[in-house]
Amino acid sequence: MIAAAIGPVVSSAHLANSSLPALSEIEFALTMTNNAFQRWTVRCMAAAGGPAMSPLEVLIVHLVNHRERPKTLADICLVLNIEDTHLASYAIKKLVEHGLVKTGRVGKEKTIAITEEGTRLCRRYGEVREALVVRAARQLGHDPQDLSRIAAVLRALSGAYDQAARAAASL
Repeated sequence: MIAAAIGPVVSSAHLANSSLPALSEIEFALTMTNNAFQRWTVRCMAAAGGPAMSPLEVLIVHLVNHRERPKTLADICLVLNIEDTHLASYAIKKLVEHGLVKTGRVGKEKTIAITEEGTRLCRRYGEVREALVVRAARQLGHDPQDLSRIAAVLRALSGAYDQAARAAASL
């Protein structure tokens, strides 16, 4: 009952004062989760023995390792919903310098593939992740199907935000 008296947990009460205050709760939770997740990925990569990397570099090395198939810059930006390709290009350049990915070509298209060192590091990251965050998340007792449903809702909301961003750009 105390929570009802206090109101929703948000960072911007003026935005929660809308026809859908729960969306402000989601936005605040996303902000907290995003910051915690980025901090975690960087520290997990360091614990796995990797070089100093940005959160985007960590995401890209894992994506390039995904299914052991080379990716294009367009693939990477599409999957990770990156609008500014220069950010992804710079992250890839740094990953190449670290020897975690390599570039190639298929026809005229540049590709990015994982190296053996990149595969080893991703595997070690997975081990650290399993020992620390997966174990902690499992102890919370959430049903894995509930987590999948939450993920689906968040992906759907990302589409709503993307559409709203396009609409706002046209104002």
